[in-house]
Amino acid sequence: MSPAIVGVILAATLVAAAISGIFGMAGGLILMGVLASFTPVATAMVLHGFIQIISNGSRAILHRRHLAWPLIGRYAIGVIGALLVIAMASTIWRPSQSMVFILLGLTAFLVWIPKSWANIDVERPLQAEVCGFLVQTLNTLAGIAGPLLDLFFVKTLLPRQTVVATKAATQVMAHAVKIVFWGFPLFVLPGTPEGAASFPPLWALAAVVPLSLMGTWAGGLVLERMTDANFRTWTMWIVTATGIVYLAQGLMQQ
Repeated sequence: MSPAIVGVILAATLVAAAISGIFGMAGGLILMGVLASFTPVATAMVLHGFIQIISNGSRAILHRRHLAWPLIGRYAIGVIGALLVIAMASTIWRPSQSMVFILLGLTAFLVWIPKSWANIDVERPLQAEVCGFLVQTLNTLAGIAGPLLDLFFVKTLLPRQTVVATKAATQVMAHAVKIVFWGFPLFVLPGTPEGAASFPPLWALAAVVPLSLMGTWAGGLVLERMTDANFRTWTMWIVTATGIVYLAQGLMQQ
């Protein structure tokens, strides 16, 4: 990677972590698009997964007293089911760069699904399990599933700190699976038709850690000063604007 690309990635890491620290999503969507624009898909997926584990993990620790552990456990059950689907999908299809952008764009528009269409609430019976299955599958194939995850939390009566902390904990699981899915072939199948895809260098992984932690800390400060109403409104508009850009970019690459 050239110094210019490295600079863009590091700046995007800081900004994305701050945005995610405030809204619990959106930052990862922005970061995935930046990485997919400058690196091969497999490399982008692994690097994004690592950054998001640091960002989400630190956010979960920062707000640990607000974690809803029963929901996290139920979500994990759904993840186990998703692993079976992902294992089968890996032998059939992996998305190209243009398809990743299209999936990112379409995923963003999930925030506009009318809540009256479905009685979705992660606290209801079996819904946390369904959430884990769907979010894990989409996150692994598209790189991000924040808007889908948010759909399950919109109707809850949980305070914003609990929403951010619990979503962060579930995303640590989601991104760990993504790293294995996209990273393992980079080790065992060198020189395959992944283009120039390679496992991110260790220095790149080390460089993003302090920036991700710094952004998470800064975002947490803003979150404490934001009302629940503003929290949900800003989330929808930021995600939508990002989705429009990615959908257009993906369609132009077709």
